[in-house]
Amino acid sequence: METATTLEPPRTRPAGPVRLLLVLFLLVLSPIGAEYLSAYDDSTGNLLGLLGGLFVFIPLYGAAAVLIREAARRFGIGRGGVLTLGAAFGVVQAGLIDQAMFSTGYRDIPYWQDLIGPTWIEPLGLGVASSLGWVLGHMIMSITAPIVLTEGLSPRLADRPWLRAPGLTATALLYLAGAWIVLKWHYETETDHASAGQLIGAGAVALALVVLAFAFGRRRAERVERRVPPVWAIGAAAFAGICTIGASSTWAGVALVAAAMGALALGAAYFARSTAWGRRQATALAVGALLAQASLGFLTEPLGDIDPVAKYSHNAIATLGVLALGWWTLRRTR
Repeated sequence: METATTLEPPRTRPAGPVRLLLVLFLLVLSPIGAEYLSAYDDSTGNLLGLLGGLFVFIPLYGAAAVLIREAARRFGIGRGGVLTLGAAFGVVQAGLIDQAMFSTGYRDIPYWQDLIGPTWIEPLGLGVASSLGWVLGHMIMSITAPIVLTEGLSPRLADRPWLRAPGLTATALLYLAGAWIVLKWHYETETDHASAGQLIGAGAVALALVVLAFAFGRRRAERVERRVPPVWAIGAAAFAGICTIGASSTWAGVALVAAAMGALALGAAYFARSTAWGRRQATALAVGALLAQASLGFLTEPLGDIDPVAKYSHNAIATLGVLALGWWTLRRTR
């Protein structure tokens, strides 16, 4: 006589510990994308200095990335909305926290005037090229690309929140602590501070971007049958677009960045409507962006007297790390 058998579901790891690991990974990946890939600071090639910097950068960048990601998953905000929230974060960071956007001599960096001078608008008290670069950098490197790659490590959990109320509260407090440390440091060590009008203006722009993300970021366009480029071409397009950021601090450079990033955004929006577009294609964009940032680090002259061997070792390890992470996430999202 035949007996019925019960099919057992495949064994998987409990979601709770995996979610926590993903949060921890994003907390670290965000500051790496924001600060360490470009290899511009005096901590370049200094392992202890890089590890020490994480005590500030994890609260400042990582906690913000986690909060934006959790908000997006809870309110159904798509990747366009995440980019917009990332832009809002960039305005807050550069305009309100470290206030580099409005500084005429930040950290006594010797090339600062070359960076801000050619596109300086006196009534606003900011350089357009530098401000655009910072906002785009935070939007992509600090927030969106790390979120996309971290979610790619566990596709089955990618569309679910990872934190509950206590975790969200702790993360918010962590971010506020990091922001306060940097803001306090700015007012104690810098002499050029943003005016009340500049602070109000930056806050208003950031708030408008947040409203825009929540108002339009949850809309879903109707999917259509449409071929999409191969993942290597998508990654190459992102690589080329990011390489224009900071290429020139002139008005011609601003026009180049606007054209390149506009074309990249329009292309991504066009193909994202396809039924063939998914997490793998978004991951390719993120990999291309971070790889561009790491590659440009080879051309960056870091602050301070950095040993060339240490500098280029830093660049090589950063590039190989992005390649390894990109390969793994693309494999996971196949």
